[in-house]
Amino acid sequence: MTYRTHNCGELRLSHVNQRVKLAGWVNHKRDFGKMTFITLRDHYGVTQLFFAPDSPLMSQVNQLKPESIIIIEGVVQSRNDQINKAMLTGEIEVLCDKLEIDSIVENLPFPLNDIMPNEELRLKYRFIDLRREKLHQNIILRSKIIYELRKYLIEQLNFMEIQTPILTVSSPEGARDFVVPCRLHPGKFYALPQAPQQYKQLLMCSGFDRYFQIAACFRDEAARADRSPGEFYQLDMELAFPTQDEIFNIVEQTFVHLNKVLPTNKKIVTVPFPRIPYFEVMEKYGTDKPDIRFGLEMNDVSKIFQASSFSIFKENSQQGRCIKAIVINNVAHMPNKFFKEIDEFSKNEGAKGISYLKYVNDKFEGPIAKFLHEDEANNLKNQLNLVDGDCILFCAGELQPTRKIFGRTRIYIAKKLNLIPQDVLAYCWVVDFPFFEYNEEEEKIDFCHNPFSMPQGGMEALISKNPLDILAYQYDIVCNGYELSSGAIRNHRPDIMYKAFEIVGYNKETVNSKFGHMISAFSYGAPPHGGLAPGIDRIVMIYADEENLREVVAFPMNQKAQDLMMGAPAEITQQQLNELNIKIQILP
Repeated sequence: MTYRTHNCGELRLSHVNQRVKLAGWVNHKRDFGKMTFITLRDHYGVTQLFFAPDSPLMSQVNQLKPESIIIIEGVVQSRNDQINKAMLTGEIEVLCDKLEIDSIVENLPFPLNDIMPNEELRLKYRFIDLRREKLHQNIILRSKIIYELRKYLIEQLNFMEIQTPILTVSSPEGARDFVVPCRLHPGKFYALPQAPQQYKQLLMCSGFDRYFQIAACFRDEAARADRSPGEFYQLDMELAFPTQDEIFNIVEQTFVHLNKVLPTNKKIVTVPFPRIPYFEVMEKYGTDKPDIRFGLEMNDVSKIFQASSFSIFKENSQQGRCIKAIVINNVAHMPNKFFKEIDEFSKNEGAKGISYLKYVNDKFEGPIAKFLHEDEANNLKNQLNLVDGDCILFCAGELQPTRKIFGRTRIYIAKKLNLIPQDVLAYCWVVDFPFFEYNEEEEKIDFCHNPFSMPQGGMEALISKNPLDILAYQYDIVCNGYELSSGAIRNHRPDIMYKAFEIVGYNKETVNSKFGHMISAFSYGAPPHGGLAPGIDRIVMIYADEENLREVVAFPMNQKAQDLMMGAPAEITQQQLNELNIKIQILP
């Protein structure tokens, strides 16, 4: 290449005495009296440059500032006993005899050091922020993950990559759409797809067997640490004629392969991935996206305290309420401050408080030990398998909120005690979601999660079972507490779809008006099919050990759904509005 013979991460001792040409950014500049060293950086790494004291280039070198772009020529030489083991090129340096300054950077908006500027500034100058080593490597990792997924699915699992439309129709279900006005059809709008869900099901009806794409999805919803406002990418997959177990097997193979080919020390804990029924996962973890890298599962001890002399426990042992317990090993020696901090955290999450008992020398100690009857003590020991030094934390209240609050408290405790290993991938499947739930506000049966999944038992279950007892062929794949994807075996039978919607109050005409194209496709011979769509952003987050999605996306929006670098969203001209037949009125 004209600008360089090698890149800045390439040179080794085998290149000593070779003449080379490098180009890149000035990473650091160090002056030691008569000697000057510069580390030159490009996409591939850094190389140390050396300028001799009597070099005619020193007047140019003295002009250089961090992030200036230069092109150099020189001879590779050994650093002898001055090796820098932190650099891949740390055994060599280049003695420079030619220097071309392409551009001088006078002042950066912020220094590229370990001190992070505020996020607004980072996003405004994202093209500079992306030069940071960690962030730069995150984007490289993202590219590697997408490449390896695509390669494996095509070459090993016989999937086809098919692109589906970006301009589509607004859906009455799901999150809020982004809409696009149509110039050719005044007053009508496209919508950006929240997911290619309907298209990929129609592809199965078209005779394709295994589909995937790295799909861009658009949802007008609030930002979270693990969810970007506006847009995100997912590994969208669908298969014809699969069982739920066969889908699980294919996805597990894919993630096991991905872990083998990535540069990581993370290990998958269990293969096949554990399968945990929805009701069990809510009982044990208080969430349907459990982090199972550690223990601290919740136990329901309500029955033990139905006749308790401790009024709070007795009141919450009744139906619709609960007493949950978490056992922590080897913490009976901890001071009261430890338990007080857990109590304060739970109250901030909405609990009325946390009670605790210490189990020491075959007896219970603690603030509520005096209320404990002998049979209650024995039942606790047996149900919770207590050993000396254990401590039991209790949280009581209404069933649903108590499980969620104590589930979040469980994570807090694990972090506080450093119980979460960072080098493992604890995948699991959450299965057997309920198909229906009772909507107390509207006093009616409603769909619980996905109305288009197949009910377990098919039409027979819809006809003969209590709707609240029907389970769905719906599943989530979870890793380290992140939900990577929901998925399902789809309902491909019009008769079953009509019956399912009838139970929640939709007549046949309403179903036809909202989902007529799907009913039509299913009426002309639809195979059993199913799939899922693991989120690319979240996969990269896990492998990059990042807690914020914006650290694994090249050009993310801020939490207000603004692109500060490009200035989006922005107003458009009156001419554009006229072409679209749109008049803007800002409502109060």
